[in-house]
Amino acid sequence: MRILWGPAYELGILVIDQQHKRIVDYINELDRLADQPDAQLGVARVLYDLVDYTESHFSFEEALMERAGYGELDDHHHKHRQFTFHIESLLRRHEQGDTVTDELLRLLEGWLLHHILEEDGAYADEVRDFINSIGRERLGGWVNETVRKHFRVM
Repeated sequence: MRILWGPAYELGILVIDQQHKRIVDYINELDRLADQPDAQLGVARVLYDLVDYTESHFSFEEALMERAGYGELDDHHHKHRQFTFHIESLLRRHEQGDTVTDELLRLLEGWLLHHILEEDGAYADEVRDFINSIGRERLGGWVNETVRKHFRVM
């Protein structure tokens, strides 16, 4: 296991922390696949999952930031778009036969350590204040409605 999820990676916003944990899962899956001769199929699955994850998670996270009145939402949205384009570019390269595993691992680790811990950390206090102001019950309803809107729910 390359990275073990723990409190050091948490923002203290449970619904977001649960989503961010998936990045650690992807990193560990890619690390497991790295030395396997038939890794290409597994890497493709991770890339396809990442495309879905970025669309769903970023949309949900931005909706939460907007609801909380986070002032730097436009800049944050732009960073999300850049990351999404990078993932989609790696997917296209992978589909053309390039080996992108190491580059993808570096990208995800950098995203975890920089974007999630620093840039997402910048909105955490404001979002936690919003959550506390509306109460857990109202938040639960909003989260359920927003999750259904942004994620494929089975």
